[in-house]
Amino acid sequence: MTQRRFDDGSDEDDVPEWADRVKANVAGEVRRRRKEMGWSAQELADRCEQLGHPIPRNVIANMESGRRANLPLVDVMVLAAALETYPVCLVFPVGYVEETQELPFQHLVPTWDALRRFTGEEDVFGYDAGLVPDFEAHASLVSTALAALEEEERARFAAKTATSRAQQEEAERQRTLYADQAISAKYRLRHLRRDLREDGATPPRLPPALGDVDPPEPDTDTLEDRL
Repeated sequence: MTQRRFDDGSDEDDVPEWADRVKANVAGEVRRRRKEMGWSAQELADRCEQLGHPIPRNVIANMESGRRANLPLVDVMVLAAALETYPVCLVFPVGYVEETQELPFQHLVPTWDALRRFTGEEDVFGYDAGLVPDFEAHASLVSTALAALEEEERARFAAKTATSRAQQEEAERQRTLYADQAISAKYRLRHLRRDLREDGATPPRLPPALGDVDPPEPDTDTLEDRL
């Protein structure tokens, strides 16, 4: 199939339709990854079945040869897992497809740019990123807090095993510094998680070491419940 117009209003014949181009990207990358792993189409089909979503060998063969009419998202997800890659890498094969099309009627753009916009790594003016930035900030704060706690423990050990007063004082200074960093990160985490809940979202799970970030839930049991 071909598309007839671009976003600038011009016409063009014999240009692959956007959907066909997307399917061709996926098919080409599936074939490349499969051969790179030394698998036959049957072996790939067997792996998909092991993952709980069978994709028959003939379906894979038809997809790779361009004869398959549709390409469900669930198939892309399972094929990516079977081929030990990410679904976005099948849709936007960076390094193997130089240019691609993000939407119908749009001109070709570098595949790397398209991938970054698809994943939200590159901001698009006016687009709503949802809670992704909040979850990214949450992950960063968790990492900061855990690192600070680990360094605080090392400094505490260094203070205990110091062989001189100067070493002990320096270790204690470092311990206090890392303890403050951990407290700051936890404080920011607690407020971020509160804001997420107020937006109706469920915050990510916290590692056990940060179990004190969330305030304890109020005891709502009545006297009758306890009896």
